[in-house]
Amino acid sequence: MIRPIVRYGDPVLHRAASDVEAVTADIRTLIDDMIETMYAASGIGLAAPQIGVGLRIFVTDVSAGRNPHDLVVMVNPELASHDGLQREEEGCLSMPGFEAVVPRPERAVVRGLDREGRPCEAAGVGLAARAFQHELDHLDGSLFPDRLRGIRRDLIVRRIRKLRRTGKW
Repeated sequence: MIRPIVRYGDPVLHRAASDVEAVTADIRTLIDDMIETMYAASGIGLAAPQIGVGLRIFVTDVSAGRNPHDLVVMVNPELASHDGLQREEEGCLSMPGFEAVVPRPERAVVRGLDREGRPCEAAGVGLAARAFQHELDHLDGSLFPDRLRGIRRDLIVRRIRKLRRTGKW
């Protein structure tokens, strides 16, 4: 089932998500809904808080559905290691129409549980590493503008506040 994506400003996006106690049938259904929602929105990643669920789950697929082996499902993920540096444009399904250059490590390894509750690990380079870190930020209650400084961050936040005041957000 495709679920609505909440937007910047919704409280669930700005607080840390809770650990998943057990991977149950309901959690697997949530994961399936997240995957379907991500693909329907033409995204390459989605965290549970983005659909209003404050649990530590994310899905990513840098191929946007073209390569089934690129789909990563992580329950209770943690960043195991990272190195290097990349500076690329980044957007967010919870902030449509906004992008900014965000520095991130070039390589990242995440560990957690798969959709069956088994321990798993995923390594990513470039866009995959960026997607992992972006989704981990969501699980920690942070969005990409929180990684920006000064006027770049202020401009985005002010534009969103204006859109909200005029009822366009």
